[in-house]
Formats: sequence, C-alpha cells, structure tokens
Amino acid sequence: MTSNDGNHGHHISQQFNADLEEAKKHMLEMGGLVEKQFADSLTAVIEADSSLGTRVIAEDDVLDGMEMKIDEECNLIIARRQPAARDLRLVLAIIKAIRDLERIGDESSKIAKAAIKMSEHREFPDGVVDFRSLGDKVQRMVNMALDAFARYDAEAAIQVAHEDKNVDAEYAIAMRSMVTHMMEDPTTISQVLDVLWALRAMERIGDHA
Repeated sequence: MTSNDGNHGHHISQQFNADLEEAKKHMLEMGGLVEKQFADSLTAVIEADSSLGTRVIAEDDVLDGMEMKIDEECNLIIARRQPAARDLRLVLAIIKAIRDLERIGDESSKIAKAAIKMSEHREFPDGVVDFRSLGDKVQRMVNMALDAFARYDAEAAIQVAHEDKNVDAEYAIAMRSMVTHMMEDPTTISQVLDVLWALRAMERIGDHA
C-alpha cells in the first residue's frame, strides 16, 4: 500500500514538473516576442520608421493572447496538481512574469505610438542619444531578467534590480536634459514631449523587468 502511494506521488510529481516546464517554455517564448517588440519600438523611434511602429502596436494583441493562454495553463496546473508551497511559488512566479511581460508589451506599444508621431517631424531634438543609451540598458535588463528566470538564478535577478537603479538615474538625467531643451527652444515642445513619453515608457519597462 505504501509503495503504491509512493509511486502515485512520484507520478504526480513527474506530471507537475512536465506541466511546469511547458508553462515555463511558453512564458520564455512570450519573453522572446516581448524582447523583439521592444527592440523594434526603439528602432522605430531612432530610424523614424512609422510602418515598423505600426507593426509593433499590432503585435500587442498577440502578446495579450499569449498571456491569457499561459495564465490558463498555470491555473489548470494549480487545480489539477495541487502543488505544495515551494512548487506553488514557481507557478505563481510564472503568472507574475507573464503579467510583467504583458505590461512591457503595453509600454513598447506606447513607444511605437510616440515613434509614429515623431516620424512626422523628420528631425529629432537633442536627447535621442540619451534615448538610445537608455534603450540599450533597458534591453539588457529585460534579457538578463528572462535569462535569470530560465536558470532560476536568484543572484542574476538581484543584479537586474541593481541595474534598474542605474536606469532610473539615467532616466532622470535624460528628463532634465529634455526639459531644459524645451525651455531653451519652445518651438520643439511638441517633438520633445513625444520623446519624453517614450523615455517614460522605457523607464517603466525597466521597472517590470
């Protein structure tokens, strides 16, 4: 009797691990799409590519669908496998991760919308260098966060949190630079505001990474 219970428990554990790995795989696939969407939104701004910006916005619906599917997967795992506390935390971590990824997708769409507006101006105000630098840092953060999750690497996750402080500091410097630019040349206010919204969206992406 004890032996049968043990075998049953082992079987349940194997099923849970397989289900968890499948959900994790789907989450990382979603993460890959989010990375591409964010990178494309940055390119759309820097190259004034409105058509690319439009494609980025369209991809947001795909991300929303992926989030719903993975969330349902995780809820089924909890209902069917009734995982113990440690295993439950892993499932909940995936649920939190996909919500953060969905929000990063939303912020990338905001950057893309700013890119479409900025493409109308043709010339960018000073501060695009700050934009590129901040974008590179946030891209690294998102990549590091996904890599840390894939390897369940707690130390790498802590490093991502440290990087967020650097992003916040650079964001503050860029914001001051853009505000100063508007004060010195009021004719650029409309253009600069578009850059500001995009910078703000990037800073929020760093918060969700």
